[in-house]
Amino acid sequence: MVKVIASSVRKGNVLEIDEKLYVVLSAQNIHPGKGTPVTQVDMRRISDGTKVSERWRTTEQVERAHVEEKEYDFLYEDGEGYHFMDPESYEQIAVPEDVIGDAKVFLRDGIRVYLKTFQEAAIAIELPQKVTVEVEETEPVVKGQTASSSYKPSICTGGIRVMVPPHIGVGTRIVINTEDSTYQERAKD
Repeated sequence: MVKVIASSVRKGNVLEIDEKLYVVLSAQNIHPGKGTPVTQVDMRRISDGTKVSERWRTTEQVERAHVEEKEYDFLYEDGEGYHFMDPESYEQIAVPEDVIGDAKVFLRDGIRVYLKTFQEAAIAIELPQKVTVEVEETEPVVKGQTASSSYKPSICTGGIRVMVPPHIGVGTRIVINTEDSTYQERAKD
């Protein structure tokens, strides 16, 4: 175990609290005008999936568990869960849906992700920061609209909702940020 200050805790980290492991779902540092800055952390207990919220002073020490992090390629999903393959050893691992969570909309055949494992069991997934998707539904392109005007809603591969610039039409491949599902740019391919 490694002791770290609470303000350095990030999404995907695994913490040990009272001899139980928790995976961090979100962490945010709050600096009120008066008083002590705090770190608000939402976590899921690995043993039973219970969600927990904790708040620590940013300088408090928390224990980070040693977790193995390795690259895997996504293969497919079935009744057992989501299947990934180690690109070096070709070993496969099945990951339950509750570990994948909201990340499932980004999983495409062959996408490379980081899986965090603790004692041979997958406990968290880390997506690439950007993925390329295709716009499946959006309002039609209107001639004369400039890119600086307001964004319009669109639905992309996998049902991902993204606000896109007005010049983006159906069938366009775009790059989005997986952290907050925001439009980054048009795909270069």
